[in-house]
Amino acid sequence: MFQCNARLGVALTALLLAACSGQPTKPKPDFDSVKDSGPAVPVDMLATPEPTPVREPIGKAGNKSPYKVNGVTYRVRGDVKGYKERGHASWYGTKFHGRRTANGEVYNMYAMSAAHKTLPLPSYAKVTNLENGRSVIVRVNDRGPFVPGRIIDLSYTAAQKLGYVNKGVARVEVQALDPDSLPTAGETLAVEKDVSARESLAQDASFKLPGNTYLQVGAYSSANQANSVRAQVSAVVDYPVSVSPVERGGKTLYRVRIGPLAQQRALVAARETVEQNRLGQPQVVYD
Repeated sequence: MFQCNARLGVALTALLLAACSGQPTKPKPDFDSVKDSGPAVPVDMLATPEPTPVREPIGKAGNKSPYKVNGVTYRVRGDVKGYKERGHASWYGTKFHGRRTANGEVYNMYAMSAAHKTLPLPSYAKVTNLENGRSVIVRVNDRGPFVPGRIIDLSYTAAQKLGYVNKGVARVEVQALDPDSLPTAGETLAVEKDVSARESLAQDASFKLPGNTYLQVGAYSSANQANSVRAQVSAVVDYPVSVSPVERGGKTLYRVRIGPLAQQRALVAARETVEQNRLGQPQVVYD
């Protein structure tokens, strides 16, 4: 999990400067070099409702234990009872928006979700910003942050509601919610969704996106190369694919973009199709 402590708007610049090299017709994936950020134009998500905690089944997806990342071994907790911890929270955004979380769902930076190294997936937690006293409820469905001293990674929206989206990191208290104290999905207080992984994924994937959302496959110094990539991408996706020039540092780059995309379902489908066909690792951009 990449930790986001960059200023807003960094992702677009990184994408534009990362012109493709190597194969003349296929962009070389370079996911690690892409910096994370929020949307290029900040979105006010303060009115976003918090999830209604419910008792959800703990499946195999995302709960392998022990597991190892960067040479460190982690063990998933057998349950969440009594878990309370203080430490630093970070957040993650466009780099992972629309990608699969550790338990197979789709990460939506506009939802109230979080990543944790050892809590079982899915689970719910109350996160309090110790610097301003604000608290939110989040649904934990991902793994991370794998950075020493950080105990939880929140979505863009959750971090904004806690008041540290511009700061990047905040000192917080994380308290897991005991599932035995929560209603089941079939009871009156449950949220209006089935908690099965498949239907939960479908709900997340149908989220409406801002009208200026694109997937950028790459940026190229050659118009011919960009048009070649556009033709290959157009042959495998069912959404508009365009080439748009932009001036950077006195040079012209030709961006290959899919979109605009109105629904996260479309974003997920397009991104996975491009990656399955080994045409690159497209990133979310806003224009």
